[in-house]
Amino acid sequence: MESYTINDLTATAREIRKEIIKMVYSAKSGHPGGSLSIADVITALYFKEMNIDPEKPDKPDRDILIMSKGHASPAEYAALALRGYFPVELLEGFRKVNSKLEGHVHRGIPGVESSTGSLGQGLGVAIGFALSSKLDSKTNKIYAILGDGEMEEGNIWESLMAASKYHLGNLTAILDRNMIQLDGFTEDIMPLGNVAEKVAPFGWEVITINGNNMDEVVNALEYAKKPRDRPLFIVANTIKGKGVSYMENNPKYHGSPPANEEEYVQALKEIEGSQ
Repeated sequence: MESYTINDLTATAREIRKEIIKMVYSAKSGHPGGSLSIADVITALYFKEMNIDPEKPDKPDRDILIMSKGHASPAEYAALALRGYFPVELLEGFRKVNSKLEGHVHRGIPGVESSTGSLGQGLGVAIGFALSSKLDSKTNKIYAILGDGEMEEGNIWESLMAASKYHLGNLTAILDRNMIQLDGFTEDIMPLGNVAEKVAPFGWEVITINGNNMDEVVNALEYAKKPRDRPLFIVANTIKGKGVSYMENNPKYHGSPPANEEEYVQALKEIEGSQ
């Protein structure tokens, strides 16, 4: 765990958001909306809460993060680069030929624990890691970041049941509840309603936070470290496209980069000026 202050983390989240915009604009493709929304959670995990070492990315006692919503790769790649897993300059190759930085996260990148992108599978992968750690009497923590649209997948709910059955208190799932998926607003496409009330009966402890408030994010992740005999589910209410006015709450930018240089410059300026 690092000794970053809330101000430090907020500043780092801004840098991650800027790198997200640079990556998708350079590639002329990618998923900025859900990457921007989860940037605060990603920052708190990689720069404060997780027991990790960029010099030893495979150390046996490391904490593990599974980005189940693999299309949010810009957020994870930016965090890993800024954390020192690989040179920041490599981010320029995002989604380009001969670059390892594919559009969905994959295991070939230092710090990435599992390839994801086929939605609904990442939570099951995280459960595998958590069960393995429990059987080996390890004390490391396992985290999985899920997407709103991903909650419509049936295997998510099967995974929720399995994690409860095996009393995986070392597992924390974080839902990026930004209310938007590829085709529009989640509540129009397949209403999730009160997610907390639906997940709790599956045997999980559930808490709800503002996922774009660094204080709340850090407090929730600190709470997640406490010993428990059941998994923890964090509903992180966020804003899709957080930090860029024309992207915020706009389904168009689930999978569209800034359309032109004017939008690109505006995005970077707004992120730089955000709190």
